[in-house]
Amino acid sequence: MAAITASMVAELRGKTDAPMMECKRALTEADGDMVKAEELLRVKLGSKAGKAAARVTAEGVIAIANADGHSAMIEVNCETDFVTKNDSFLGLANAAATLVAKHNPADVAALSALAYEQDGFGPTLEDVRKGLIGKIGENMTFRRFKHCGSGTQVASYLHGTRIGVLVEFAGDEVAAKDVAMHVAAMKPVSLSSAEVPADLVARERSVAAAKAAEDAAVAVAAGKPVQSAEIVAKRIEGGVQKYLKEVSLFNQSFVKNDKQTVEQMLKEKATTVKAFTLYVVGEGIEKKVDDFAAEVAAQVAAAKAS
Repeated sequence: MAAITASMVAELRGKTDAPMMECKRALTEADGDMVKAEELLRVKLGSKAGKAAARVTAEGVIAIANADGHSAMIEVNCETDFVTKNDSFLGLANAAATLVAKHNPADVAALSALAYEQDGFGPTLEDVRKGLIGKIGENMTFRRFKHCGSGTQVASYLHGTRIGVLVEFAGDEVAAKDVAMHVAAMKPVSLSSAEVPADLVARERSVAAAKAAEDAAVAVAAGKPVQSAEIVAKRIEGGVQKYLKEVSLFNQSFVKNDKQTVEQMLKEKATTVKAFTLYVVGEGIEKKVDDFAAEVAAQVAAAKAS
């Protein structure tokens, strides 16, 4: 009879989301065979097993690391804010950032395959992730990362653990750090107006056109003269240009001195910003909204049926 260890139970729970005791029973029945134990659980628990990997991970942390002259930033997600305070989860996030800095993996799959051991799990980062899922009881994922090579000056800024910024620059380090803090506060989408994504510009132009049409309808209803098509077109374009200045880094008013733009501040400091990366935890992830009343009702109904 094979010895069933706590790490084996945790690994199986991470794979199946089954209760600890069920995992131990399955491993005992399978004589320690992980694949067979997983099959036994799926037969016994049906759709209840294997749910962890499907759960939404919209919380998490941003971690930044420097190693061998390289810099990296990563977003590691979990299900609840509670887990973001867990030392094992934070250890995983910081280790993943360091691995990105050292090895510059091509993607998340390559990162996950790198050697790493923690809390008795390993020998790869992916094995540790799966083990911690079982240990902590929540899904967790590596969402995205950025690597900056040794030939680039990099300034970084973390606002708590939820907002992270890397700024690639040449020149004054203090000025670059100020820019990183500015990016975290003002959240520009590009360096310059010319680099704002076309879909965002099109959306803003559509909004400006809809506003102009609404104003025209109000004027007609009030018996007031309607502006000419030429004036309306200028208003729309003016709205778009205003938007471009608001979302492009160089055109934004510098947070530490709103009398000058970021571009003016950088020129004053003889500093050039080549690129920036901004990560906000959970940005763009649709969070699950729990209906607790429905959940309780379902549990009561299930209890009555059993």
